[in-house]
Formats: sequence, structure tokens, C-alpha cells
Amino acid sequence: MPRIGATQLSFPSFRGATRLLVLTNLVAFFLLLILGSTNEDLFRWLVLHGAFIPQAFLHWWIWQPLTYSFVQLGITSTLLSLLGLWFLAGFLENFHERDWVLSLYAVSVLATAAAGLVIYLGHVALGYALPEIPLTGSFGGLFGFIVVIGVLYGDMEFMLFPLPISIKARYVAIIAGLVATAYLFSSMRLYGFAQLGGALGGFLFMRMAPRRGISLVFSEKWYGMRNGYYRWKRRRAAKKFEVYMRSQGRTVKFDGSGKQLDKDHDDKKRWN
Repeated sequence: MPRIGATQLSFPSFRGATRLLVLTNLVAFFLLLILGSTNEDLFRWLVLHGAFIPQAFLHWWIWQPLTYSFVQLGITSTLLSLLGLWFLAGFLENFHERDWVLSLYAVSVLATAAAGLVIYLGHVALGYALPEIPLTGSFGGLFGFIVVIGVLYGDMEFMLFPLPISIKARYVAIIAGLVATAYLFSSMRLYGFAQLGGALGGFLFMRMAPRRGISLVFSEKWYGMRNGYYRWKRRRAAKKFEVYMRSQGRTVKFDGSGKQLDKDHDDKKRWN
């Protein structure tokens, strides 16, 4: 993957995976905002059930790793998250397929939740209490994006708004990792470890996943299974036809894919 040394001065185009991620999170934020202003109890219920809480997940709230990233709380944090999604996802979408970017985001989000669960179980095993801090927002996906950009496009320089200075992408990734590591020595260790999990998930996806995303793998597997089923049916029908032809005193041969081998016989050898 080529490295880029230019400076990124403006936001990328708003399309494809970028538009889907930003608009989905924006709609989720305003729905919670409207519900919070009309029914506070319902708002608390949605946040409690939508955020990722390791204790709740172990009590069969298994949907939380899929929903917590859409629970956006706070106008400032949500604004920064949406701007980050626009900038980072849009940048990656200039060089990768839409499905690849979406798959990277999904893997990073799930890896973030998995890391949160791991550190919680580790504290339980060691007999230490871990502060209950629900995981909310798209920070896991953002960390995955940051790591991938830092590795693949480390020489790209980004402006540090509103400061008139720029910094290389690899240093942004390193600083973000150091901040997350510092959280491990505070009451926010669940949050910090989860961030590192999202970064690791993004890195592993970058190294192991196909260029066009996970959805391509599943689609290929599906079509392969479907075609295999059709080939099995064709072979089965061919065997039945061979048995029938033998009962009529004729011999017909088929290959392993169910195709007839004696198609070139002249009309005198064909049965009527």
C-alpha cells in the first residue's frame, strides 16, 4: 500500500460508507435527544439497554455489542465523533471499497466490546472491583480507523484544527494509543482497555481481511454453497437417469459434474 506525504487540508467527500455511518449515528443521536426531552424514563431505559455493560452482557443482554456504538451522549462528544467519522472514513474510502470501510468499522466496534468484556472478567477472576462505566459511542470504530491510517498512510500530514500546525498520521495513532494506555492506570481503565481493543481489531482486520471487506467473503461462501448444492442435485439426477437408461437397454455416462459424456454419438446410437 503506497504511503502518502501530502497534507490533508479539507474534509473528504461525503459518500458511501462515510455517509451511512455519519447519518446513522446522527439519526440515533437525535432520536435519543428527542426521547430525553419528552420521556426521561424511556431515555434511561434505552441508554441502559443500548450501552455495553459487561455485567449485563453476561446476563444475556447479547445485543449490546451491536448497539452501544449508536448510543451517542452529549452534543460536544457526538459532534467530535461525527466529524471524526466523516474525516477518517472518508479518507479511507478514497483508497478502499465501501464494504471494506464498513467491515473495518464493524470489526473495530466489536473488538472494543470484546476487550471491555475481557478486562471485566480479568478483574472478576483476580477479585478486584471494576468501576461500572457503560461503553457508548463510536470511539471503538474511530480507533480502528486511526490505527489503519497510521499504518497504511503514516506519512500523511493532518492539520490540528484550530492550530496552524500539522502532524503525521503515524504520530496521531501513537498519541492516541498512549492516551488509551494512560487510562489503564485510572478509574477509566475499562474505557482505555476497550479503546486498545478497537485499535487491535482494526489492525488485525487490515492484516487479515480481503481488500473488499468481509461481506465479500460471506457472499462468496454463500454462492459457493449454493453452487455446490446445485451440482449435487445435477449429479443425483444424472445417476437416476443412468439407472433408467440401463433399464431401457442403453448405457449413458456422466462425468463428476453431471454432464453427459456421450453427447457426440450419432443419431443411430441415440434412443428414441
